[in-house]
Amino acid sequence: MFNITKPSVISIDEDLGHGRVETRKCSIIDDLTFFDSDKEWKCLRTLIKIDSERFAKVDGKYQKETRYYISSLKTEASINKKIRAHWAVENNLHWVLDVNFNEDASRKRIGYAAANYNIIAKTALTLINKANAPKRTSKKNKRYPAALSSDFREKVLQV
Repeated sequence: MFNITKPSVISIDEDLGHGRVETRKCSIIDDLTFFDSDKEWKCLRTLIKIDSERFAKVDGKYQKETRYYISSLKTEASINKKIRAHWAVENNLHWVLDVNFNEDASRKRIGYAAANYNIIAKTALTLINKANAPKRTSKKNKRYPAALSSDFREKVLQV
């Protein structure tokens, strides 16, 4: 049996938004003497634990969740916010792909079809974002003419 160092609580963040109250407690273990990390993870410096509690104001539902991370970062107070910011980027990208490419309704299940389509969709999204069009043109309103107009499609593809 090995002795695990007790994690130190680094930060507690609270968010109010989208009809929820969320509290995230970040604990970090930076004494990894118990962990055999030399072979697999050469830059491993910390183990991170996030305890999340959410209360939905609308329906009164309460959720509790624990997530674990490994990190090459040193112990720092902002790690809780960095993890939150990372997932915000992931969630926003997923939402854009779902709205513009209807990804959640996709029936691609065989082999690498879903992963390949996701790469194509992200590439198309990047090209659409870079396309020269009036500033307030939506992604949908850039995709449609790219499908119909060879001239606009060439602009989007930068050919």
